[in-house]
Amino acid sequence: MSTTVTQCPECNGSVKQQGVESVCRSCGLVVGEDAIDPGPEWRSFDDDDTDRARTGAPLTRSRHDRGLSTKIGRSTRLKGRKRRQFARLRREHNRAQISSKRERNKVYAFTEIRRIISSMALSDAIRDRACVLFESAQNEALLQGRTLEGFAAAAIYATCRTEGVARTVDEICTVAKATPAELRAAYDALNRELGLPTGPIDPREYVPRFATTLDLPTAVRQRAERLVDEAQDRGLVSGRNPAGVAAACLYTAAQEQDVALTQAEAAETADVTPVTLRGTYAELQE
Repeated sequence: MSTTVTQCPECNGSVKQQGVESVCRSCGLVVGEDAIDPGPEWRSFDDDDTDRARTGAPLTRSRHDRGLSTKIGRSTRLKGRKRRQFARLRREHNRAQISSKRERNKVYAFTEIRRIISSMALSDAIRDRACVLFESAQNEALLQGRTLEGFAAAAIYATCRTEGVARTVDEICTVAKATPAELRAAYDALNRELGLPTGPIDPREYVPRFATTLDLPTAVRQRAERLVDEAQDRGLVSGRNPAGVAAACLYTAAQEQDVALTQAEAAETADVTPVTLRGTYAELQE
């Protein structure tokens, strides 16, 4: 085997490397004893040329089995009877992964949560926390008499509130299969039985998103944020819809800076009625 001579870090003597060890000729110091494998990190499977991943997908709470279950893949090399046999095995394998009605409900709810999260462009962290919250509700037997769609939507709404992500009930129900009544019933059960750390929503969190939707200038958005602070100092926010307060502040700021914005447009963006907006607007003018 060929040898490579380098310098010893202790005595500056010559080092002889042979096999997996590097030893100093003068003082006997073992400089290195572990061989470095320059080969591929992945394992060699039949599909090594197309899929070189050495591990599976990472664990995730958004799957009922956390992504640990296996699946029977597909191959174009199987023909005739063998292909039908593996199709039957694949079908039976998928059925065996769901062993009870509880698991089936969890699979359905998690699928609905992932769909809503994707439609609303929310983060994976919100998705995983919502799935954990739904699982906690199922463990506490809160699902009886309520719809799975309502609990899936309520889990997302509750997670958004606890994480400080401003989303209204109507926004979630627009993409969810649940009605606002189903969402509120499920959310009340979650909040009552699990004691969610949810406080009042800050209207200031809605202002940037509403301003972007209405295509308002930055100056209007900044003035609206200051108006929200003033409304909070004057006690005008308590007991009011925070989205309606944000819309009223945006409308007030637009009127002060002569920016074209109607009450109907601001109310529609916030999913409130113009009457709700006018109530806060009138008090801001006083």
